Amino acid sequence: MKLPAIFLALAAIAFAETVPDREGAVRKDRATMEKGTRWIYNDVDAGFAEAKKTGKPLLVVLRCVPCMSCMGIDQQVASESAELAPLHAQFVCVRVINANALDLARFQFDYDLSFSTLFFNGDGTVYGRYGSWKHQRDPQEKTTAGYQRALEAVLAIHKGYPANKAALAGKQGLAMPFKTPVEIPSLSARYKIDLDWEGKVVGSCVHCHMIGEAIRTSYRDKGERIPEMWIYPQPAPETIGLTLAADEVARVETVAPESMAARAGIRVGDELVSLGGAPLISAADVSWALHRAPDAGPLAAIVQRPGATKNLVFNLPLTDGWRSKADISKRTGTWGLRRMALNSLRLMDLPDGLRAQRGIDAKSLALEFVTTGYIPAAVKNAGFQKGDMLVEIDARKDRATESEMIGWMIEQHRPGDKVKTTVLRGDQRLELTLTVQ
Repeated sequence: MKLPAIFLALAAIAFAETVPDREGAVRKDRATMEKGTRWIYNDVDAGFAEAKKTGKPLLVVLRCVPCMSCMGIDQQVASESAELAPLHAQFVCVRVINANALDLARFQFDYDLSFSTLFFNGDGTVYGRYGSWKHQRDPQEKTTAGYQRALEAVLAIHKGYPANKAALAGKQGLAMPFKTPVEIPSLSARYKIDLDWEGKVVGSCVHCHMIGEAIRTSYRDKGERIPEMWIYPQPAPETIGLTLAADEVARVETVAPESMAARAGIRVGDELVSLGGAPLISAADVSWALHRAPDAGPLAAIVQRPGATKNLVFNLPLTDGWRSKADISKRTGTWGLRRMALNSLRLMDLPDGLRAQRGIDAKSLALEFVTTGYIPAAVKNAGFQKGDMLVEIDARKDRATESEMIGWMIEQHRPGDKVKTTVLRGDQRLELTLTVQ
């Protein structure tokens, strides 16, 4: 089941607007970076060799150059602001612009981000991850305070290495079904390990977001269940009820009432020191700890609380299905999941304030079909129109977000299944059928 090019294009348009001259941007990036002395360009192996030689920690920036998301922070990092230069000098710095040759055993991070950073010891041990959805959603966001805190935290971990190696076990990669992205079936036929610098370089590039999509497709093509962690990858801290400060490592700004974090006893102002037994360097590390957390059971969190004489230990009560509380609606990789589960319908849970106007109570399903203009043929052929309100699907009527519905549909159904739905269109109540892909 090969992902149609139109869906990749739509994903790029919807969530990752690109520069007008993509080829020119990539070639300019190469020419600019290779003139400098700080950055090793697109050669991870050379970076590891230099880290072993110098004893410095390794910093690997992964950047989708044509993508405008994260452009602000990328410019600051690549050009080295006055605040970053002395920190970067303590690292071996590598800039990677494509995912073709990534060792997936080592490079496991949020593939839907267009700017990420992984930190290693020269022996390959992962120190931590940095990534920011704040920067992903705002190309003009240039703040590097959180990135700087991550660098400082990594340097502290590196100073204590290898005595602290056991504590880093939870940061290492999980077992992966493929060694590199170009070995995944849906990518192997279209991409090679090396970029085509003599031809159209952008067209030869495996983008990071393609990795998650290709892995999910590989499960689907074999008729196997897609693991929940691949439907809801790298859950944001908000999934467990936490909003973290963007300019700190993992300081709690808000705690959602009745959330898992609230039930555990975490408070505003707390600093998460470790999660799942591993020390944290950023909010992306929190997402990684949640990514590899159990589907149910306690998750240990060590917290530094202002005024406390010692660190506190809490257990987050992860309940069955907790991953489905993650909001995946704005992820590029979700386009493929929508296609599988919902015929590419893009749905939005009707807010409480509008439910009364439509005569829908707060506990009932009410997902409105929203679109930016383009309506896929499958959606049209099924009879759906913009503004339709999905109020029943496969006899399910209880309230759910689009993210929850996607996971539920993929779990409950296989390709080719015909699923009955009920929609409200104005005053009409219509019966329409979805075909699971």
